[in-house]
Amino acid sequence: MSDYTLNYLEQLEAESIYIMREIAAQFEKPALLFSGGKDSITLVHLAKKAFAPMKIPFPFVHIDTGHNFPEALQFRDYFAESLGAGLIVRKVEDTIKAKNLTEPKGKFASRNWLQTHTLLDTIEEFQFDACIGGARRDEEKARAKERFFSVRDEFGQWDPKLQRPELWNIYNGRINKGENVRVFPISNWTELDVWNYIKKENIQLPSIYFAHDRDVIEYDGQLIAVSDFIQIDENDTIVNKKVRYRTVGDMTCTAAVESSAETLDDVLGEITASRISERGETRIDDKATEAAMEDRKKGGYF
Repeated sequence: MSDYTLNYLEQLEAESIYIMREIAAQFEKPALLFSGGKDSITLVHLAKKAFAPMKIPFPFVHIDTGHNFPEALQFRDYFAESLGAGLIVRKVEDTIKAKNLTEPKGKFASRNWLQTHTLLDTIEEFQFDACIGGARRDEEKARAKERFFSVRDEFGQWDPKLQRPELWNIYNGRINKGENVRVFPISNWTELDVWNYIKKENIQLPSIYFAHDRDVIEYDGQLIAVSDFIQIDENDTIVNKKVRYRTVGDMTCTAAVESSAETLDDVLGEITASRISERGETRIDDKATEAAMEDRKKGGYF
């Protein structure tokens, strides 16, 4: 009898590929939420493996706030084009104008909350019944409350008390008219798992994830990139530092970390030594309240 064993990365990969195939089997119009960040890039790589030699059988969707890092947008377009994948981009700016929404004010005025309106409109426009996201349970405590298949009601809202059981790799994607499901195939992965997998599979990433020189201001112990989207006043000092990003959200709500890590091995070394989660260290918007992420998710956020 042959000895067939999988290491932990292969087990995670197999689980995620199985979920990708379940999505294709259970839903009529799924979409993959793709921002050009490392987690969504990992999702795309897993989807490629799941359906090879076919093309990925669902489109990529990006909800563009208008405050994105240029490096991430450039990589998003390049990556989608290289795969021959359909890329649907919907802009928060258009939603603000169409719905006469009030845009947040302040030093780091984030459009993160407003993304929900654009996402729900996009789901309705294309009649998507499932949206695949790159959330992981180690990111933030609200993420850990969700299953792989997370049902949203006809208003796009999430109730953490109404989670379906997922026993023996059986996933229930049955929904009523108007409802949709968010699916998180890498829910059991950690940040370190993602980086180890990226190294193992030689996955290409935007340059922003590696050390580079950038003008920043230091605010409450965090390094915020200088951009047209933040308010710089006389108390701010602009300095040029060597930094990288652990997570890539908007320029208004994502802080850099000082780093000299220019290679995958260097990044892996820093993450292994870190005792703070990527969102805990670098996401300004998660610090608004103790339940900031959960409140957003209840309203229909990613």
